[in-house]
Amino acid sequence: MTDPLDEHFTTAVTALRPGPVGDPDPALLALFDAQIGSRHLDFAARELVRQGRGFYSIGSAGHEGNAAVAAALRPTDPVLPHYRSGAFYLARAAQVAGQRPLLDVLLGVTAAVDEPIAGGRHKVFGNKALHVIPQTSTIASHLPRAVGLAFGIERARKLGRATEWPADAIVACGFGDASTNHSTAAGAFNAAAWCAHQGLPMPVLFVCEDNGIGISVRTPAGWITAANAARPGITYFTADGTDVLDTLAVATKAVEHVRSTRQPAFLHLRVVRFLGHAGSDVESGYRAAAEITADHARDPLVRTAEQLVSRGILTPPEVIDRYEKKRAEVWQTADEAAARPLLGSAADIVAPLAYPDPVVRQPETPPAEPLTLARSINRALAELLATDPGVLVFGEDVAVKGGVYGVTRGLRATFGAARVFDTLLDEQTILGTALGTALAGFLPIPEIQYLAYLHNAADQVRGEASSLRFFSQGQYRNPMIVRIAAYAYQRGFGGHFHNDNAIAALRDIPGLVIASPSRPDDAAAMLRTCAAAARANGSVCIFLEPIALYHTRDLHEPGDDGWLCAADTDAPLGRARVHGDGTDITLVSFANGVRMSLRVAKRLATAGVHARVLDLRWLAPLPVDDLLAAAAATGRVLVVDETRASGGMSEAVLTALVDGGSTAAMARVTSTDSYVPLGSAARHVLLSEEDIERAARTLVG
Repeated sequence: MTDPLDEHFTTAVTALRPGPVGDPDPALLALFDAQIGSRHLDFAARELVRQGRGFYSIGSAGHEGNAAVAAALRPTDPVLPHYRSGAFYLARAAQVAGQRPLLDVLLGVTAAVDEPIAGGRHKVFGNKALHVIPQTSTIASHLPRAVGLAFGIERARKLGRATEWPADAIVACGFGDASTNHSTAAGAFNAAAWCAHQGLPMPVLFVCEDNGIGISVRTPAGWITAANAARPGITYFTADGTDVLDTLAVATKAVEHVRSTRQPAFLHLRVVRFLGHAGSDVESGYRAAAEITADHARDPLVRTAEQLVSRGILTPPEVIDRYEKKRAEVWQTADEAAARPLLGSAADIVAPLAYPDPVVRQPETPPAEPLTLARSINRALAELLATDPGVLVFGEDVAVKGGVYGVTRGLRATFGAARVFDTLLDEQTILGTALGTALAGFLPIPEIQYLAYLHNAADQVRGEASSLRFFSQGQYRNPMIVRIAAYAYQRGFGGHFHNDNAIAALRDIPGLVIASPSRPDDAAAMLRTCAAAARANGSVCIFLEPIALYHTRDLHEPGDDGWLCAADTDAPLGRARVHGDGTDITLVSFANGVRMSLRVAKRLATAGVHARVLDLRWLAPLPVDDLLAAAAATGRVLVVDETRASGGMSEAVLTALVDGGSTAAMARVTSTDSYVPLGSAARHVLLSEEDIERAARTLVG
């Protein structure tokens, strides 16, 4: 079955008048081959789905002019592609020996395990040998990473560190016109301009492929130009994306501008969309048939054929012959791809998300004096900066001020502004900087100032950071430790933005390491473990630091210094820590709840109830074996959860006990499902020691 677009190409080319015989133009022919290859991949993908042999059919038809962008770039320039980058991918692959890009794409369509980047987990454009970094985003959420990677390449050059790319490489990222309206795109443009305004190198090329429609919603005419042509700090270029030669000329200028000036540029390609948004999209439901047919006059393949014929490079029959031979090649390759094996088990699928035990580097000089939680973290950060020249510490207020709570105080003075620096106030950009610098070989340790602020940018952790290993089979990794001042119980401080205990969004992310220290000795050890896991495994680690314990010194009585620690513990990934050896009840907790539970345990002891306290320490991977052992030791478990009844840790802990076959008596006590209000009102919704003691006494009976 042929598509009207397919028929229009043959009819239009047949009607062309050949020009005088001209010299061969291998470059133009190569671009045409990439374009027709991409078109036939789109046709084949849809047919494979109809046959039940394929699973994904979003296509690139109408966007094939982006092959010229590949020609303007070097194959060593890292690219974060638009999901309509079929012709770009084929043109890039033609620049590198030994590639089979048609097979690559079709293995993605058929979800075959042999697909070279995602291994059948998703249909993405990606290839390590081609420096094409896989993206699954349809909303431009990869743009902050692109900005971060451009920053990382330049920061590596400044610090004398090698990356896998040449020092003069530039970063290119593609996206659609509708995506420019998303906050992640707006933030990335702003961050690039912010850097350019200060004279900071930012070699990133934003490539907007503007087809005028986002699924069914029209982009207002002229909007992309109006919104981006005069953006300060970002030079604007525009080309007719249906004319491959115009696109090549303008893209070459844009690339040269970014490469020579190390400043950002915005390349606006005016293209057309064929075959609807995706295979499941019924375009006739929101566009008139006449309008769809009228777009055929802008077919970039016909435009390239016209140039080949008018220049006497090919005759119309030769163009059609080339087109049909490519169809046959694609279908032969499709049959090969459809015969390849699929992923066969859950274990195979989740293998890239594993938590291997890392080798942790121990400190050379232990602390000479007891430290608070804040000072312990500060010392551990200084140790990592001193022993690993790839460590970067950054975020809002972390450098000059030393952090809102003084946790990073003195680090900038010791290690310099190139490694400890302040960022603009935008969590998406902070995390995007981490995503990009990690690709450039650094170990970024960004700070999110408060847990509530993470929710502004949570998809940078879920959709970008944690998914990269999964969708590249570990070929690309973005190791990082995201430090977050977290939880509630700040006395006399305001509102839910500074007292937040919502962690459910983090617990739902596959493969994420979530560390939550309560004590100073654990904090330093856990930070080292996170660094080892990030370096060895490419782990994305979230380090939740309880604000209320940053400067706490005492445990039971004023002046007892019971919360200060001089010697660090051992903190293997996913292992809990037990305090005490009580046999009547186990109090399972983390963060602020550990200190409260220890205080309650002392009071219970005076009444003859002997409790032990299990500090989970790791919220992911959850220390299930230690949890089951502690439950078996006492026969009673009270989960002390300072977060919420809905979405809090108690749900996970109780489920782990049940799934593990524990026969212990179980209960939980939590904070209320509420935002944290201002001042003393917080006491009415946050878990208290009285709540814990009452629940423990009830469980013991």
